[in-house]
Amino acid sequence: MTRRYFGTDGVRGRVGKAPMTPDFVLRLGQAAGRVLRRQSLTGHATVLIGKDTRLSGDMLESAVASGIMSMGGTALLAGIIPTPAIALLVRELHCDGGIVISASHNPPEYNGIKLFDGQGFKLPDAVEDEIEAYLAAGGPSADELPNGDEVGVALPVDDACELYIAHAVSTVAGEGIDFAGLKVALDAGHGASCMTSAEALRRLG
Repeated sequence: MTRRYFGTDGVRGRVGKAPMTPDFVLRLGQAAGRVLRRQSLTGHATVLIGKDTRLSGDMLESAVASGIMSMGGTALLAGIIPTPAIALLVRELHCDGGIVISASHNPPEYNGIKLFDGQGFKLPDAVEDEIEAYLAAGGPSADELPNGDEVGVALPVDDACELYIAHAVSTVAGEGIDFAGLKVALDAGHGASCMTSAEALRRLG
């Protein structure tokens, strides 16, 4: 029986053990780049990648970005950022899809890959099934891989957190909510919201 990689929310596992190894994550990036480029006007996928604060995030970010670039796609690197920010920014930045490297509530030795479509929604089951089938078939053939100046690039999105903070603050303020005079104790729990929540609360008073 063929192993299924996708669970209820992406692919997860203990880092360094199957399936959460750099070579598998690279192939997953290739599969995502292949599927998501169908939505692109250029014929190559632009994929926004964010991650949480886990130690393995850098390694897996490099692997999945390499997979996307090896298929001719562009990897936009948002760095450490909360998951909802990627769902928002794939639309704001007109990306073909998004990836979050996070295992949510699981222990720090775990990590995962969550995939979003160009509207910031979880991929439909049918698309996940297509990725599963592509991985099971061995991924791209040598003829399918771009070469020379056809390979993709990785670009940092330096203002990704700022864009998300501004959106959150304007949404709350737009509802007429005023935090002025309140004292708020914040514990980000070593999570990605350490990059956004404190500043958002400051701006809200």
